[in-house]
Amino acid sequence: MRDGFIRCAVASPALRVADCAYNAEQIVSAMRRAAADGVQLLCLPELCLTGYTCGDLFLQQPLLRGAEEGLRAVLAASEGLNLVTLAGLPVRAGGKLYNCAAVVCGGRLLGLVPKTHLPNYAEFYEMRHFAPGPRRPVPVTLAGQTALLGTDQLFACAQMPEFVLGVEICEDLWAPVPPSCAHALAGATVVANLSASDETVGKAEYRRALVAGQSARVLCGYLYADAGHGESTTDMTFAGHDLIAENGALLAEAVPFGPGYAAAELDLGRMAQERMRNTTFAPHTEGYTLVPFDLTPVEVPLTRAFSPTPFVPQNDAARAERCELILRIQAEGLAKRIEHTRAKCAVVGISGGLDSCLALLAAVRACRVLGRDAKDIVAITMPCFGTTRRTRSNAEILCEALGVTFLEINITETVRQHFADIGQGLTDYDVTFENGQARVRTLELMDYANKHGGFVIGTGDLSELALGWATYNGDHMSMYGVNAGVPKTLVRHIVRYVADSCGDAALQRVLLDILDTPVSPELLPAAEDGSIAQQTEKLVGPYELHDFYLYYVLRFGFGPGKIYRLAKAAFAGRYAPDVLLYWLRSFYRRFFAQQFKRSCLPDGPKVGSVTLSPRGDWRMPSDASCALWLAEAEALDENS
Repeated sequence: MRDGFIRCAVASPALRVADCAYNAEQIVSAMRRAAADGVQLLCLPELCLTGYTCGDLFLQQPLLRGAEEGLRAVLAASEGLNLVTLAGLPVRAGGKLYNCAAVVCGGRLLGLVPKTHLPNYAEFYEMRHFAPGPRRPVPVTLAGQTALLGTDQLFACAQMPEFVLGVEICEDLWAPVPPSCAHALAGATVVANLSASDETVGKAEYRRALVAGQSARVLCGYLYADAGHGESTTDMTFAGHDLIAENGALLAEAVPFGPGYAAAELDLGRMAQERMRNTTFAPHTEGYTLVPFDLTPVEVPLTRAFSPTPFVPQNDAARAERCELILRIQAEGLAKRIEHTRAKCAVVGISGGLDSCLALLAAVRACRVLGRDAKDIVAITMPCFGTTRRTRSNAEILCEALGVTFLEINITETVRQHFADIGQGLTDYDVTFENGQARVRTLELMDYANKHGGFVIGTGDLSELALGWATYNGDHMSMYGVNAGVPKTLVRHIVRYVADSCGDAALQRVLLDILDTPVSPELLPAAEDGSIAQQTEKLVGPYELHDFYLYYVLRFGFGPGKIYRLAKAAFAGRYAPDVLLYWLRSFYRRFFAQQFKRSCLPDGPKVGSVTLSPRGDWRMPSDASCALWLAEAEALDENS
């Protein structure tokens, strides 16, 4: 239960209609299986103690007594289990019969939650037997215990504040305004749905969409347990279609007519963060009763998958769609800026590397949007001490393939004079040696753009902005930063997407070679064999790690401990724990120290859920202390 994780399960035990003793045995077996599986929350189907398809037998006293005795057996079995269980049964109260979920933990009947919306159409005829449940809880004695019966109650774990449970039953989810909406606003981070949804053609797909959609709408984990084998097949068939979703994502599923059991970890810490940052999620607790319960804290092993590239879809089709959309966003944003400024040209510093390549691709698309000639894009290469033949050649070939204007301005002599002016030695390869070249390049671009009535397109990406891997008032500055919202891991895939889909052999060849070129600012002299001497990822670390850390820092506000734990799961077998720790600590140091560069960023389009614009998603003091984050990161060890 550390880091806000709990393990949950949904199960559909094989039942016998109206055989409550047998059904209770099956429920207890399911509880023991779940407990052995490390589960803290188990949801079972609607009316599982009796069977959903009892019909008019629900009005028979022996069945109701049998259901109560079955619940008594379930309560007794729960005493030694570190588990909250939800089981369905009919309950008499105040002269009415209610279709209820019994919430059981540690031998206690925590509460009874009745169904709100009773279907009375098509194959369903529930209002013949049941009454809609009261909202305000009332005390009821059942199976030797007194508990509250009512819809407006939540169940809160004392040992884990993020774990607050709300309950609804089957048709409640299909209603225009499900009770889970109110439950979530009242504080429920998990909603359990005990269901008996019969199987018909097309219903499984709709059910998946409904469960995933509701979990996204109310920012929660959602458990859906469906009736399965053993229900009467007189007029319907039940398939045990069990589902677990979290904030729109389906985490686990027992497919129809399948095993009748599914389990997954819910990240309730993530749900709490999502609600905290979402200003339209307005808490409303009036009228709700909070019932506390206890669980022994346990370490929840992570079995769910965590993508090592959270910015990049794993599915080929989804990834291609994402790349195309980002290119369109970039092109439309840039086209608007070109149109608004009435620019005669747009100027790009082209290096033969990935970022300037993507900026150029977006610029060419912007020209298409505006119906302008690609020659209005001026790509300028500015060779100096570190420029290699490979990148210089790729820059020229790329510009020729795209049909843009290509220009070379060799800045070597300008930089030499600049170094002489400030007393910088030509063999002193320090930060001044590197930054001086970057600032001269920006000077050339800006002044060329001024002279020709244009503006400068920035090429720096989101990952570089996070790490501060840019020269202040050098490549850090432009008139429009078209790549500012694109992380480095995604830059590669967008360029690859264009290479695969462009239909131009020459353009494809040069794009593939650019993809194969080590990432470098080329600010230090090349090696003796002419190869790139300065490789970025050897200096600042692997971008795939930094992008992973960036995603969880910005998107969810997780601390170093939880991010490190997720990284170990995502990169298992690829990076040793000590390597993950080293670059995590490096990330935090750089991220805090380099905020001053982000505080004065040029305009640029947001393309995903995470950006660093000081006018948009990220506002942070440039002189904020990172002591708390570094203290937590430094306290971590390889076994954390």
